Amino acid sequence: MPFSKQPPRVRTLADLAQLAGVSPGTVSRALAGKSLVNAATRERIAALAAEHGFRPNQMASRLRTRRTGVIGIVVPLGHERRQHLSDPFFMTVLGFLADALTENGYDVMLSRVIPDAGDWLEHIVDSGMLDGVLLIGQSDQHDAIERVAARYRPLVAWGSQLPGQIHCAVGTDNVAGGRLMGERLIAKGCRRIAFLGEVRAPEILQRWEGVAAASADAGLPPPLRLDTHLASDVMEQEIAGHLDAIGADLGVGVDGIAAASDVIALTAIRVLADRSIRVPEDVRVVGYDDLPLASQAMPRITTVRQDIAAGARAMVSALFERIGGIDAPSVVMQPVLIERDSA
Repeated sequence: MPFSKQPPRVRTLADLAQLAGVSPGTVSRALAGKSLVNAATRERIAALAAEHGFRPNQMASRLRTRRTGVIGIVVPLGHERRQHLSDPFFMTVLGFLADALTENGYDVMLSRVIPDAGDWLEHIVDSGMLDGVLLIGQSDQHDAIERVAARYRPLVAWGSQLPGQIHCAVGTDNVAGGRLMGERLIAKGCRRIAFLGEVRAPEILQRWEGVAAASADAGLPPPLRLDTHLASDVMEQEIAGHLDAIGADLGVGVDGIAAASDVIALTAIRVLADRSIRVPEDVRVVGYDDLPLASQAMPRITTVRQDIAAGARAMVSALFERIGGIDAPSVVMQPVLIERDSA
């Protein structure tokens, strides 16, 4: 019994071009959807490609266009070296960024960076592996980001916009957000406020400044600034140490806590509960971010919302503009107080 004739194997553009009776250039343009090729020919070539399971060589295409199709999402941890990517804030921002990028046909390369070397960001942007970089946070690396942004356009950070800043950043008005925290606590009767946060990062420093400004406007003393790191393995012990020191040594009756993040707020509430200190009856607590956990905690956390979904979309939009040669400006979103049970 004679063997049936096998269909021709299609491995390259040239193979598909020979089968279609056109030039390899026509096949390339047709598969790229170029209008230079008439619609009937594009459809015929696409059908042949599908029939023979042919997919263009993506590496070769990227070499021709000088695009990699990959965006780097980088988390720099200069001041919070022990913080993890599993942090709820990082995971929330990362999820929105990755969705927006993949929906636009890009792959994502994720890096958690401990910036021991001064040129850590240069190594990333000069790797030749990325079409652009999104930073989740500025940490204490503002100068390093500024240096690279002066020559590398497709770079956008989540964070603060400082006077004279070169790099594009998307974030909330953190001073205004801090004011909302302070004003809420003061309106609820608090007269001695403590701020829990580590102020080497611009965003956290600005939140502290906002709380301090609200206190000054109300004729109250400056809030106690109690350094509290975002790393989960030290946060609870730090907060417990601060509260015990206040109670035992300082003789200061703190009745309001402005927490630099919802995670800090949640941890503070747990530490207070361990000491039979009630929230909000004895101490009122306000967080920052409005992560999902804020509405799920007991008591539910009063917090300052920064619209992370809108911010992530703005970051990706600005990055695409910058990849296209347009110097998209920074975006400063207005924070919103979300009133719940903790204050």
